[in-house]
Amino acid sequence: MLLKQLLTAAATPLAKRKPSVGAMRLAMEAGSLFQFMPWHVHLESLKLDKRLEAEWLRPRGAHATRVMLYLHGGGYVLGSLNTHRSLVGSLAQRCGLNVLTINYRKAPDHPFPAALDDAKRAYRWLLRHGHQPQDIVVAGDSAGGGLALALLLALREAGETMPAAAVGLSPWTDLDLPITALRRVAREEGLLLEALQMRTWGPLYAHKTSLAHPLLSPARADLHGLPPLLIQVSTAEVLYEEVVKFVDKAQAANVKVTLQPFEGLVHWWHLFWRVVPEARQALDQVASFVEQVWAAALPAAATWPA
Repeated sequence: MLLKQLLTAAATPLAKRKPSVGAMRLAMEAGSLFQFMPWHVHLESLKLDKRLEAEWLRPRGAHATRVMLYLHGGGYVLGSLNTHRSLVGSLAQRCGLNVLTINYRKAPDHPFPAALDDAKRAYRWLLRHGHQPQDIVVAGDSAGGGLALALLLALREAGETMPAAAVGLSPWTDLDLPITALRRVAREEGLLLEALQMRTWGPLYAHKTSLAHPLLSPARADLHGLPPLLIQVSTAEVLYEEVVKFVDKAQAANVKVTLQPFEGLVHWWHLFWRVVPEARQALDQVASFVEQVWAAALPAAATWPA
């Protein structure tokens, strides 16, 4: 696959240079210049509570009341509204939903719980602006997927009503990633992530908090009482075994979890939806899952007293 070949080609020079977080951020921003939004998706920039940068991505024909809150990936240190706008726009269009995405604060400048606090701020902002919890789905990729799961746990512990469902695209569920995890998977991805020093990202976000804290590593949490989850992961990526362990633990806690494994793809394959057919398939499956969640809720809603 061309994507794997590109990763292999990039790994050696990166390993020699050991790029800084700043350099990696600039590279991702530069790469985002070539990721174009889908047609018929309107972009609306705003600041939540006059402080948190955010965007609405509004596809033509979106549902009038149902929305998605999307949390981008990047190891809690990388990524932005720019780097994920194309992916989120495609997801919004396929799901037929208006999607709110936020530029949450990142490590090392803003360690835990800054990103989680921003995710909670965005969810509560949606509630204050008339969106009901049963009309909200939370989603994210990689660290954003882990952040989406941490948001559910934080809401549950605070006694707040959780959203209708959550979607994790290759979610980072355990920040204590052993070096063996980087070496037991596809050579292309392992080389690149070692070159980017991925194992340093979790500690940068955690700072003085243990990596085992459940709001940092949802795989370490008690998972009871969570809403339906969709988890997508590739069998060839670094996070595969940790994700499967999380799914098993959630199912043991009677959480309704749909696991959708893909074969032989690298981490973040969803970002390349324009050129990777499996990425488009994965996003279509997210749309189907969301439809099923709300379809399943209709009979229950019909029994509520008038």
